[in-house]
Amino acid sequence: MRFELILALRYLREGQAQTALILAGTTVGVAVIIFITAIVNGLQSSLAARTLSTQSHITVKNPDDAPTPVLDRSRLQVSAHIEPRVQRLRSIDQWEPILRSLPGEPHVTAVSPMVTGAGFASRGAANKSIAIIGIDPALYTGIVDVPAHLVSGQFRVAPGEAVIGMELARDLGAAVGDRIQVVSTEGRTDVFRVTGTFDLGVRDLNRRWVIVPLRTGQTLLDLPGGVTNIDLKVDDIFLAEDVAQTIAARTGLLAESWMAVNTQLLTAFKNQTMTTRTVRLFLILIVALGIASVLVVSVVQKQREIGILRAMGASARRIMMVFLIQGGIVGAAGAVFGSGVAAGMVWLASKALRQEDGSPLLETDVNLGIYLGTALISIVVGILAAAAPARRAARMDPVEAIRYG
Repeated sequence: MRFELILALRYLREGQAQTALILAGTTVGVAVIIFITAIVNGLQSSLAARTLSTQSHITVKNPDDAPTPVLDRSRLQVSAHIEPRVQRLRSIDQWEPILRSLPGEPHVTAVSPMVTGAGFASRGAANKSIAIIGIDPALYTGIVDVPAHLVSGQFRVAPGEAVIGMELARDLGAAVGDRIQVVSTEGRTDVFRVTGTFDLGVRDLNRRWVIVPLRTGQTLLDLPGGVTNIDLKVDDIFLAEDVAQTIAARTGLLAESWMAVNTQLLTAFKNQTMTTRTVRLFLILIVALGIASVLVVSVVQKQREIGILRAMGASARRIMMVFLIQGGIVGAAGAVFGSGVAAGMVWLASKALRQEDGSPLLETDVNLGIYLGTALISIVVGILAAAAPARRAARMDPVEAIRYG
């Protein structure tokens, strides 16, 4: 192997212009693959974080009431028309044992009980339709980090206190310390002192949400001791649907993941991933063709030398290994230089590309697996691209190579 390595390095040094050209092409290819992957991953992570920061990854709740067949009294038979049932507000049966068991499910990182329903909030002459959100503050912040989105006041949810959206506070003319009256659709009434206002980045939530203690929410919605749903968060958002199906099968409840609710967002992610893979494939083909073309030229230029080596006893296998090693060296060197260039490009992009809040769109600490995976692809592509020129060199007839070289 030492002979093949020395000869491969010698050929690369002799064709410095060709070597530099193909090395530059491989470097650019590797850098672009890493950079595009980092860009797309950063965009997806940013979009997912902004979209899912105000909602749970999985929501466990009661399944909808089944439709009721209508009896056609004139014919004394069941009509083909199915009458949908009015969906009533119901508590999850035996929700406490279910709540205690859910943290043991794979990938689940946070669990929070919740009671939610409709109502009205009023202050003076102002009256607005709202969503009553009854929570356990210690658990719910693991699902939605409301304290991080506070505009004024503090996140304190105790009996007689509530945190509301900034749009609702503006509509009601309420500020921190003011009192608002809340009436649920169940006819229950309570008065709350506003302890804080938040901005979750979604206008509808800012205009409707009134966050109250869990027990207070249960009383307002006439669900003493009950919860309408259990919210969960997982460590990998793209595994949410699998986890939801597992929970649904085990509990018999309806478990909806964000992937089922936000189908357009999921489609956008899939399209971005497909586009990235297509671009990476074409870049890999370009790099492979570049390496192959340079090595083919090298075989033609070294035809006489190859013939002499074969005449002196060098086997076809050893001649083939010389060019395969060249392809591997070019791929490895391109991976090293390309990774360095990509790291610089990612760093510059993290400084130049900013979100609306001023935070960087890309993080400089790109997953190491992206660098290692791209480097491995570069080396493998270099070797495979060298296979055809290597076989051509190995099949040369020594006499014809010396005569016509």
